[in-house]
Amino acid sequence: MPLTYDYLIVGSGFTGATLAERIASRLNASVVIVEKRGHAGGIAYDYVDTNGLIVGKYGAHIFHTNNEIVWKYVNRFASFNNFVHRVDAFHQGRFFALPLNLDTVNDFFWKRMTASELPLFLEKIRVTIPYPKNAEEAVISKVGWDLYEAFYRNYTKKQWGMDPKELEASVTMRLPVRMNNDKRYFADQWQGIPKEGYAGLFKRMLGHRNIHILLNTEFREALKGIRFKKLIYTGPIDAYFDYILGKLPYRSIDFRFEAMNREYFQHRGVVNYPNDHEYTRCVEYKWFYQQKSMQTTVSWDYPC
Repeated sequence: MPLTYDYLIVGSGFTGATLAERIASRLNASVVIVEKRGHAGGIAYDYVDTNGLIVGKYGAHIFHTNNEIVWKYVNRFASFNNFVHRVDAFHQGRFFALPLNLDTVNDFFWKRMTASELPLFLEKIRVTIPYPKNAEEAVISKVGWDLYEAFYRNYTKKQWGMDPKELEASVTMRLPVRMNNDKRYFADQWQGIPKEGYAGLFKRMLGHRNIHILLNTEFREALKGIRFKKLIYTGPIDAYFDYILGKLPYRSIDFRFEAMNREYFQHRGVVNYPNDHEYTRCVEYKWFYQQKSMQTTVSWDYPC
């Protein structure tokens, strides 16, 4: 006889896990989570590797929010460290801070502008396009051709598998250009990494007695043996409709991990490579979790 639950939730990432915890604890309702992977946590999942270091199975994930309610909520399930995310881009033998900011522009053009001088400089070098039609026009209308060619064009082509001219303007319009020297990647008030990793956070979130998890289980297979009153779906939208219009052109990343017998490999948790390499970035996880070891582990992120 099929098992019956109040809610069936597809996916155990942050969305699915949060909804499951809230429903189970606040509504005292029964929840079954269907997860196609062999672990909970979605792409935020992390684990301890052969070096004894916590690494993200699916790359770098930094928790950040400006919502105090959200911050207090996640701190119920994990103690967070004080990590602040900073990213550099490697271009022609030099490192430049991202997102673009006062120091990035000064370093790139070998200038010593002040914050008050930067807007006028950008106004001179940008291309006047009132209504950008694509991602390329969105960037050059903000920062001009030189910065676009150095930091955006090839990175975008690698990451999306398309020329920026073929992408919607919204893809790059969301990228900030800071008029000060704030080098934080995220400007949110609260940010950090769970000290014991995301895996521990999700284990606590989903530990309620009303929550049951089915790992290594496909959504449509689960439907054959489960009855439920309400469905919450957090997976790919094309899969939900059984690909009746074909598969959407999602882009993914091939994470190639390398364990190294050295204390550190690079000076940042993330270094982007916009131009001269097939990979888009290198991630060194020790920086995130603030672990001490004479070994380290990095991932080279190749688009696929």
